[in-house]
Amino acid sequence: MALFLDFPFHVDGRGRSAETAEDDHIRDMIFQVLFTNPGERVNRPDFGCGIKQLVFMPNSDALATATQFLVQGSLQRWLDSVIQVESVEVEAVESELKVTVVYSKRSGGGPRRDVFTPTGPV
Repeated sequence: MALFLDFPFHVDGRGRSAETAEDDHIRDMIFQVLFTNPGERVNRPDFGCGIKQLVFMPNSDALATATQFLVQGSLQRWLDSVIQVESVEVEAVESELKVTVVYSKRSGGGPRRDVFTPTGPV
């Protein structure tokens, strides 16, 4: 079983860099794409989706639809070699944004459904 560095980076109980399994690593990569603002990474300025900024936009069906396309396009652009995006749902409730992503790993396995908020995977 392959292990990957956990996100966010931290030290585990043994005093080493914390590691995680592939499924958690993929969930971490999706979180990074969703909640990184374009321009935030110096060496990759176009990386990210920047949906945290959308929490302050007027809530409407048009915004929800546009956000779904933005999220799906960003995931396909940055993680296409890792996952196949099946569907994306975006829900804004007051100041909280919930993004539900249904995807399949390219390496095999059935579809997964993960829910993300700006504070981390739910």
